Amino acid sequence: MKGIVVTYLFLFVLGVSAQDSLSGFQGYDFPDFRRLDTAYQSVYPFVQYEVNNFAFHNEDSPNFRKFYGKFRQIFETGKGKLNMYHIGGSHLQADIYTHDVRTYLQEEWPGYSGERGWVFPFDLASTNNPGNYEFSSPNAWRAYRSVVHKPAKYGIDYGLLGALITCDDSVITIRFKHDRTRVRPPFNHVRIFHNKGEFPYWMHFGGDELLVTKTEHNPAVGYTDVHFSDPIDTFNLQFQRTEGYAPELEIYGFLLTNDDPGISYTSIGVNGAGLYTYLANDRFEEQLKTYPPDFFAFSVGTNDGNVPYAKFNPQVYKNNLEKMMQMVLRANPDCALLLTVPNDSYYRRRYLNKNIARERTMIEELAAEYNMAVWDMYGIMGGLGSSQTWKYRGLMKSDLVHFTHDGYHFKGDLYIDAFLKFIDQMEREE
Repeated sequence: MKGIVVTYLFLFVLGVSAQDSLSGFQGYDFPDFRRLDTAYQSVYPFVQYEVNNFAFHNEDSPNFRKFYGKFRQIFETGKGKLNMYHIGGSHLQADIYTHDVRTYLQEEWPGYSGERGWVFPFDLASTNNPGNYEFSSPNAWRAYRSVVHKPAKYGIDYGLLGALITCDDSVITIRFKHDRTRVRPPFNHVRIFHNKGEFPYWMHFGGDELLVTKTEHNPAVGYTDVHFSDPIDTFNLQFQRTEGYAPELEIYGFLLTNDDPGISYTSIGVNGAGLYTYLANDRFEEQLKTYPPDFFAFSVGTNDGNVPYAKFNPQVYKNNLEKMMQMVLRANPDCALLLTVPNDSYYRRRYLNKNIARERTMIEELAAEYNMAVWDMYGIMGGLGSSQTWKYRGLMKSDLVHFTHDGYHFKGDLYIDAFLKFIDQMEREE
């Protein structure tokens, strides 16, 4: 917290205006830029920087106030963890801008490195893996993704991460390591989400097996907790059948945690996913409850609205989003929910997608009803048709749906700036 206060005072001395009071959560009192380089204003003058904030439609938000209180307590006491989640589709499976956010939150305050959180072996599922970690295995795996392999058709109860890999070999090896990232939080606790019921596999961590102090199974939810005496930053895990016949090994993901103070930022994303995708994942809520969130950002809507105007039902979208919100709040009633408006996009590269504005209306209604916040990426971009401008300036791909690497990194900068504006606002209220 000291770093936040010092930064704020530095900006104040430089002439950042500040009124004596704020009008609750509806009134922001800061410049258009908090951390962003002001040069962006001349490089990308078409961006609506004044919209880049966590917007509230009520005078107070108890859940965001509690979130801020926990945030501050961590940096004042040097103890505790903030568990932040962010869910979406392909924008998040790649984990580019969300990793920028994670990197900032784990680097900005020395000594508060936090932890990595949830990861999934997309490498082994024959789809794009986030660039900041890597899984490898000598075994052959069958891969299932909730968007492609529908739960009802394939009889799969997907979990939080919306994907599954299986293997029926008698000896199976999975290796994990950080990759192409500055932040590499060590972990002394690995939670492996796997088959429910009795788990007929013996596990061994190779050279790190001597560090294992305790192993606990949870057959009801389907996971195994492995605790280590010392932190590690990679693992080489072997499974071996303990019975002649056993069901194939199912892996739904790994949760990597530690005892260090700071922030965990988990990105949940499956290419092509909509709200309906995650709602169909039967194990989503029960897995989320095993590690409840303090903050949960929803960036789901691009695929929901990627249909002709006449076929999009805004009320269905609102109902689905509310169901997701309620699932998260059942995991933690005090969780702060950030509802983000999808970016402007084109339908089939040719048609203006007017459904995004309709989604924004539903998002704002829910934010008002639940006293939560909105991050309006659609408005920040410039609204309907703005993705053409972003493409012309090298920030969006030719599909007019996805961003380029530069575009995702810029989006990450905008998101971090909006988050810090919220923290500043709460600082000034005290």
